[in-house]
Amino acid sequence: MARVIVVGDGPAGLSAALFLAKNDQQVHIYAQDKTAMHYAELHNYLGVEEVAGSEFQRRAKQQVAAFGAEFHDREVTGLERGSDGFVVRCGDDEEHADYVVLAGGKAAQRLARQVGVTPVDGRVPVDIEYATDVEGVYAVGRVARPDRSQAIISAGAGATAALDILAREAGRDVTDWDEPAAE
Repeated sequence: MARVIVVGDGPAGLSAALFLAKNDQQVHIYAQDKTAMHYAELHNYLGVEEVAGSEFQRRAKQQVAAFGAEFHDREVTGLERGSDGFVVRCGDDEEHADYVVLAGGKAAQRLARQVGVTPVDGRVPVDIEYATDVEGVYAVGRVARPDRSQAIISAGAGATAALDILAREAGRDVTDWDEPAAE
């Protein structure tokens, strides 16, 4: 089981946390509920006709917590490589992680720099799986796509990063496919 720290609680971070927690990874979300979703209303999220951003956030957090992810209302102030993963700092406290998913705006760019990722043109560069060039660090949502950020796109990015982490842990490709209960 991998220990994953997600920094940010918008659609990208919550989606990553959901896929990871649902697949039995140890997930900790550090955020202070300052997502831009609180200023949004969704009309273009597949399967959801209309929902206020704050209501979407409430539902998403409830869903993620139901799978065992833990929320921490704390600001991450530092990120560095450790001997066996990453050290995430919140003030004087340290947490350790095998993977880090950066899912916030400017703070995520600062943390990316601290661990050796150099933002380019206001975004953190990532590959097709949303992995940065630092093994074990992912960047999703506005930090990777600041000018093309939509809730549904961000959620897909978080899911993509999570599936990549799950595949790395399993040593093979992984899908997250649920089937209805047999009747």
